[in-house]
Amino acid sequence: MTQDQLEGLLQRLTDELAAALLAEPFDLRPGHRVGTELVANHIASAEGLGRTVEVVQLRLVRDLGLVADDVEDRMARLLAAVATGYARALRDRTLDEQESIRRAAMMARTQAERALRDSEARFRHQATHDPLTDLPNRTLFTERLTAALNEPGRGAQRVGLCFLDLDRFKVVNDSLGHQIGDRLLTTVADRLRRALDGHLVARLGGDEFVILVEDTGGTDDVVALADTALAAVREPALVDGHELSVTASIGIVERRVAGTTPGDLMRAADSTLHWAKAAGGARWELFDAERNRRELARYALSAAIPTALERGEFYLDYQPLTSLRDGTLLGVEALVRWRHPELGVLRPDSFIGLAEETGLIVQLGGWVLAEACREAEGWSSACRGTAPFVSVNLAVRQVHRPGLVQEVRGLLQRTGLPPERLQLEITESTMMSTTEEPVRALRVLADLGVRIAIDDFGTGYSNLAYLRDLPVTELKVAGEFVAGLRAPAVEPGSRTDERILASLVSLAHALDLTVTAEGVETAGQAERLRAIGCDAGQGWHFGRPAPADRILERIG
Repeated sequence: MTQDQLEGLLQRLTDELAAALLAEPFDLRPGHRVGTELVANHIASAEGLGRTVEVVQLRLVRDLGLVADDVEDRMARLLAAVATGYARALRDRTLDEQESIRRAAMMARTQAERALRDSEARFRHQATHDPLTDLPNRTLFTERLTAALNEPGRGAQRVGLCFLDLDRFKVVNDSLGHQIGDRLLTTVADRLRRALDGHLVARLGGDEFVILVEDTGGTDDVVALADTALAAVREPALVDGHELSVTASIGIVERRVAGTTPGDLMRAADSTLHWAKAAGGARWELFDAERNRRELARYALSAAIPTALERGEFYLDYQPLTSLRDGTLLGVEALVRWRHPELGVLRPDSFIGLAEETGLIVQLGGWVLAEACREAEGWSSACRGTAPFVSVNLAVRQVHRPGLVQEVRGLLQRTGLPPERLQLEITESTMMSTTEEPVRALRVLADLGVRIAIDDFGTGYSNLAYLRDLPVTELKVAGEFVAGLRAPAVEPGSRTDERILASLVSLAHALDLTVTAEGVETAGQAERLRAIGCDAGQGWHFGRPAPADRILERIG
């Protein structure tokens, strides 16, 4: 109640007590009613009753000026009636509340028992089926696959799996919401169920589905089924007013039942699905045991890189960068090698790609940079003149690392290598990135005196105007252009490559850049490059990659 409502209630009850006190004949029932109403209006504490008796006893007769011969006697009896009515009402309310609690407890127990039964039942529409699509789930699929492989007398039979995953399904979830995504999954599930009637279609989770093909007549049967599944998924779907076009990728594995296990089949199908995804999606790929063996070997090789770094299995060879004007050694490019304990010496093309895919290139590239700086610093004492600079390739991940400047600056300080004797080679695509931070970091390094070169120039998107704003000191022209100079100058293709190279050299010189030609293998190539003004050459004609001690012999 509000304050006004409470005051109104108490005024009314006071008036009733005053009237009862003077009434003839004297009646105690108003006192009972007042006590009952106090409890009914939640004035039900012991302090509330005590305060009521106190105020009525002390103030009612005096404040209202009530006069009667037996007023004190009547007051005592009336207050007793109020207390009696109050106590009875409080008792009745307590009993009612206890009954309500009992009934609520019984109802809650009944509801809990019903919910438990419903939950157990749901655990049993969910132990074998997907709650969203009502397709068989992973549990039921595994049971069926195991039975198909282990049933007696089926060793000579064949079995197939189609592992299906929707392409770019995450885009639907992210752009339209998970509710639309779930409805799309339901639509796809219904289509697969109808199109592949007679075969077990299960949802493994997310947007992954699998189709079990028992007793196949060969690979062609499963491929035909995969084509049917792709066509069913490819039809546009109208979901809540959105017309959605989706495609799927499928990994297919088909083989004899004998000698295989559910785990083998699923791993093979999963690997093949990834091949289909990597090829662009919207297609199927067929399991290839030889390709799978190569993939596993690549995985094992990438997993061994961290341990190989700890064991010191990597080392550097250096290839000369030679002046085309006077044949002096200007610098060397550091090339990493892996002395594998089982596979022998591995060249960079065997493991650099793996390191880039897994992110290990940052750790490996950091080691190469540190080792090259350490070894190059030692050449100063062995060199009569100016010691050659060392050129180190930086991977894209290294260039984008926030701590690149601190890393290089720290290496130069620890090794004592002068900044001008370190050259960092960056791919053309990295330099043309729209991200400003890598370019800013390279500008800081260039200001320190570190040389910056663009590697394999001409093979990517060459924004020539952009070069003037980059902190670059050298262009390394890709070997594809230099290879054309091996042919006689009278051949059209050779003349074209020579004109391209001449234009690149002219442009570079206009921007105050030096040019190194990669892949120089013959004296004829070197002479033609010198004639068009190219500054330096690198390739077998000037020397193959060799250990640091061979470099020392050359500069000593």
